[in-house]
Amino acid sequence: MSNIREVAQLAGVSVATVSRTLQQPELVSLKTRNKVLAAVKQAGYKPNLMAVKFRSGKTHNLVVLVPTIANVFFARVISGMQQVAHERDYSLLLCNTLADQEMEASYAKMVQTSQADGLIQLRAHNPFASLEPASDAVLPMVNACEVLDKTNCPTVVLDNRAAACAMTEHLLSLGHRRIAMIKGPSRSPLTRDRVAGYRDALEAAGIAYQDELLFRGDFTLQSGHKAAAELLAMTNRPTAIFCENDEMAIGAIQCLKQHGVKVPEDMSVAGFDDISFAQYCDPPLTTIAQPAEEFGSTAVSLLIDLLEGRLTKAPKVILPFELIIRTSTGPVRGA
Repeated sequence: MSNIREVAQLAGVSVATVSRTLQQPELVSLKTRNKVLAAVKQAGYKPNLMAVKFRSGKTHNLVVLVPTIANVFFARVISGMQQVAHERDYSLLLCNTLADQEMEASYAKMVQTSQADGLIQLRAHNPFASLEPASDAVLPMVNACEVLDKTNCPTVVLDNRAAACAMTEHLLSLGHRRIAMIKGPSRSPLTRDRVAGYRDALEAAGIAYQDELLFRGDFTLQSGHKAAAELLAMTNRPTAIFCENDEMAIGAIQCLKQHGVKVPEDMSVAGFDDISFAQYCDPPLTTIAQPAEEFGSTAVSLLIDLLEGRLTKAPKVILPFELIIRTSTGPVRGA
């Protein structure tokens, strides 16, 4: 078997340079790096990765806290994470937290005890808060998708307020003036921002906001179905429903059909996320497209850059959205 000294001789560099190239390639010039990697290939050298990680003090493991892996949107986010993590020689440790703070803290402790290098949190909660005193230092964490308003770590977000405003404006443009919203959990910043965007559009159109047109949901199919049944019981029904995610919208459409309400002829329905099922439900769903995979890939890239010393501040990355118009929304009947 070849060894590191043979690789060094073939590349014409020191053993230390070979070691540095394999452990911290960013510290080696591109020319030297290419020479060493060519020598590694020529010699058929296979470094002991466990030993390399032990000496470097890094595990190359990243903890990912997922509120629920049953959500299709999060599955796409994780897919984006996996691709970048693999490319950069890191592994992901997934935890389906169900928003359990104790469970999240136990996984954050893995970073503190050097069982993992960093952590990605996909909901608005700091799992390190109960483990260490507040500090201005940047945490070894990235907060993505649903993020805290103030946190000392990089964040990856969508402008949810602007996106919700754009969807509400679309419904208004079709002549709808009585637009219901099926919202997410009240504690969620996503709910707060999307309700704010909905109100922005109504106010700009000179339409009074009405609390009675807001219905509780929790981002599941079942809650969308239940909320739709509640609004159908109203004497003065809305002519359109804006759901804060696609799963609730699909549940709402199913409920409307069961009650003989045609979509969009009798009632328009819109969602948010553009999950894979959105374009295949009946009718295909008008929605806001989020770059789910980009959420994941950006979060992993930011965290690795932070861990490897290329990032010293906590940037806020805002990703773009797109209004996708399909046939679940249409003009008000008679308009």
